[in-house]
Amino acid sequence: MTDSETDVAIVDAVDAYLQRKAVGDPDGRGAGTYASNAESILRRWADWLEAEHNVHSLFVLDVEHMHAYATELRTRVDRGEYTASTAGTYYAVVRAFLSWCVRGGILESNPAATDDAMATLPTADERPDSECWTATQRRRLERYLRDRTLAASTAADNHDERCNRLREYAMVSLLAHSSVRGSELFSVPDDERRSGATWEDVDFYTGTIRVLGKSQRLEDVPLPGPARTPLRRYRVVFDPPANDWPLFPTRHAPSIARRVKNVLAERGYDNDEIDTLCAEATASELAREHAIAPPAITTEGARSVLKRLCKDANIDVDGDYLTPRGVRGAHDGDNYRREATASKPALRTSALERTIAVPKTYSPIVDVDSSEHDEHSEQS
Repeated sequence: MTDSETDVAIVDAVDAYLQRKAVGDPDGRGAGTYASNAESILRRWADWLEAEHNVHSLFVLDVEHMHAYATELRTRVDRGEYTASTAGTYYAVVRAFLSWCVRGGILESNPAATDDAMATLPTADERPDSECWTATQRRRLERYLRDRTLAASTAADNHDERCNRLREYAMVSLLAHSSVRGSELFSVPDDERRSGATWEDVDFYTGTIRVLGKSQRLEDVPLPGPARTPLRRYRVVFDPPANDWPLFPTRHAPSIARRVKNVLAERGYDNDEIDTLCAEATASELAREHAIAPPAITTEGARSVLKRLCKDANIDVDGDYLTPRGVRGAHDGDNYRREATASKPALRTSALERTIAVPKTYSPIVDVDSSEHDEHSEQS
């Protein structure tokens, strides 16, 4: 290892790189945008190197570390956390940073510019087997969830069960009928910017949902009727205490309890008071009582939910199950996306929302009656 006097910390080099990119062309179109988008990517990469390989110095970084990073990105694509294009973008940003280090004389060569590491990255043409699911199979899953919801509505008064089923139906309907991606709806581990969509992001009046798109910019995505109606009905039963609650909260009790305790401590409760509250009510009950938004379900948790639902509905393809990407199918809905406006959408329940028009060119994946309901239960 290089002597500490001549060592260069990765985080310091990243800071210098971002500063240079932010001011390199102050009058240019989109000045600072690249630096803003690259910052989260490079800082997560630096955190990953430290956590997984105990690498802090730029001079210690080698080809094997970058091959491991490419493998990590591919694993996340396989888990449905990233798309192949997102993984490619992340790697390209890191490679560009290291190329800058070479041009500046900090490094002799770029450890990311190797055929071995590049070959490890997933390509845009690669698709999981689950993406071969047909529209008919997606219809079967949605019909199963719709029928379960209707059954719960007419059965014994079980609010939790009905809410759970509505939740599952809304989740599948959003993925099936809109162009929203799983990584935009659910929480992505190790990516602090992707903490899951909240009710504050939904505007029923305009029929849109605001998400962090692949571009790393906020985008307003249309919600066609078959996606909007189940979501609205789920919200009525779910009745979130505040708009900052995620659309699909985790049902992992330890995660909810940890969030509740941390927020209560931040609000001035001491340990004895927190212990007393936790002894008298469940974490979910405390979250509602004190308006503490729980964490959103993760992308991996959503995959587990879909796997269970496919099993319950007796739907599979060679033993596989429908993933969030498989539910979306071949969407051209990205054509209707637009960069978010300066004002944030406000959750509204005006009767005018019933008159929202859906683009004529939009062709929904599944042919279902939007007046039907959704329900769901899950563990994540």
